Amino acid sequence: MPLLNVTLRSNLSGKTLITPIVSTANVAQLSVDLLISSLGLVRIAALDSKYFIPLVGCRENGEPGITTPFELYGKEGLDVVVLQQRSPTLKARKQEFINDLFDFVRESGIASVLILTGVDLTNRLDEQMLTPTYQLQPIVSSLSSTPLHRLNDFPIPKYTSPVLQKPSAINDETQIPFIPGGGITRRMLSSLPKTWSIPLAALLRFALDGDNRADAYSLASIVVQVIGIDLGSVEWKQPESWSGLFGTPHDQSLYG
Repeated sequence: MPLLNVTLRSNLSGKTLITPIVSTANVAQLSVDLLISSLGLVRIAALDSKYFIPLVGCRENGEPGITTPFELYGKEGLDVVVLQQRSPTLKARKQEFINDLFDFVRESGIASVLILTGVDLTNRLDEQMLTPTYQLQPIVSSLSSTPLHRLNDFPIPKYTSPVLQKPSAINDETQIPFIPGGGITRRMLSSLPKTWSIPLAALLRFALDGDNRADAYSLASIVVQVIGIDLGSVEWKQPESWSGLFGTPHDQSLYG
């Protein structure tokens, strides 16, 4: 079964697709929540959820219907669409999901893909403490003259694995480095077909589980600039679903 019906696919041609990976601290999903809420994106499709642990919930802002594990968001006049994955991929269907996602990207005419993922902060090396955000650009695609070309201009370092690699992999740029806590990110990037020509890159954020709103705002701010939106024009709006997510605010009157 395809991820999306053929009728809607024609509307995605030439757009940049942003997709989060379920990973450390859910920082990728939180960033996408912020992008959806702050950019005024609307759900344009509920995609096939057979790849994920079943999940259902209420819609944001009291909208009718239900929330599903895998949804696509966008809006008229914006050349960006955003996937939101709210449930982990089933172990037995990881590769099937990756293959079908690649097929969806190619068949829908998507112009570029930006993957967001978290990385376990406890594995960070000393030299990786200067910035929490890194990028990966697979060799199979070049970002020059593409919607993601700004990644080449921003001072975002290339990600290298903080975990010791096999000697054969250290100097092999075609191999994707190990990403601790990165979910299926490495598997997805390593599964890119040799014939793949669509520009694709990943933004990786070192994080720890906890109140990760600051991580989400930071990563979302970088994404906005990468896709060419003026950061100063964005009015950041925390989604209602975050209410109580990280605990309730303390009543300061209790302490005088």
